[in-house]
Amino acid sequence: MAATAIDRVPDEAACPGGCRYEPKWDGFRALAVVNDKGGVRLWSRRLKSLNDAFPEVVLAVFDALPPGTVVDGEIVRWGRDGRLDFAALQRRHVAGRRRRELALTEPCHYVVFDVLETGGTDHRPRPLSERRNILEHLLSGVPDTSPIVLCPQLRDAGEARVWFEILPAQGIEGLVVKAASGRYQEGRRGWWKVKHRTTTEAVVGGVTGGAAAPETLILGRHRPDGRLRVVGRSGPLPPAARRELAGLLTPAGDDHPWPAVLPPGWAGGLPGTEAPTPYVRVVPDLVVEISVDAAAEHGRWRHSVRYVRTRTDLHPMQIPKDLHLE
Repeated sequence: MAATAIDRVPDEAACPGGCRYEPKWDGFRALAVVNDKGGVRLWSRRLKSLNDAFPEVVLAVFDALPPGTVVDGEIVRWGRDGRLDFAALQRRHVAGRRRRELALTEPCHYVVFDVLETGGTDHRPRPLSERRNILEHLLSGVPDTSPIVLCPQLRDAGEARVWFEILPAQGIEGLVVKAASGRYQEGRRGWWKVKHRTTTEAVVGGVTGGAAAPETLILGRHRPDGRLRVVGRSGPLPPAARRELAGLLTPAGDDHPWPAVLPPGWAGGLPGTEAPTPYVRVVPDLVVEISVDAAAEHGRWRHSVRYVRTRTDLHPMQIPKDLHLE
């Protein structure tokens, strides 16, 4: 089941049967299926097996859940600083033989937020409130030391808004909001997600579509040593923004600090999973205000950012360095 993005945390009455509020985890979504013989399979949203990448989670599911169980959740990794470490999850996909070593040195947790089946009984038609009770009972005997974690849930919108403000410090993107009376409908967007966003500034170093007709922006920030590095990419620009920016952008020559083609992962996506990004380099002298969420790794915003406005009053060296948002 998926979620639709909204801009504000809704009141309790906005959901049929009342709203339930949960953290929006920055990890890998996974279904855990325990067959009738106790065999465990972790499936990604794209129905790819995650067993080889996360053997410690497979073992924990085997220990915690009885045969005939299907649950939904998120595989996460907490770093030593207490923040979610998405880069640690990325390493599992490229580590190959090192995966089992990383399972010991960088163990992950599986945060479970829904139950679809137990003992061969399909719970998807039941309301979330009933499924939650079943899930709490299912995990009641799991020790605190287990990598299996019950997702916390709130019913009060005021408390949820406090969560919304403080959880980004732990690398949690925001909240997922669900109707207490809602059924589990796979493939449907029946939940809501609210991401915590912050406005900040970045330098336009390139565009897709061309300087005269920009479609998206490739954004940079200067390191403390003065080098300009790629830190993110905007979503598609609205027509008015395209017209405004076209008059402010100047195509750059070969003295531009970035390569003519950006390597995979430099402008969004996971390194090694996407093709290089073709773009047009522009003179990096224009600052824009953008809206970003909390998901950042390797010195880049992982999700596309939202263009807000130009900041012709700011010099590129006046904006924050790296991803500091102050």
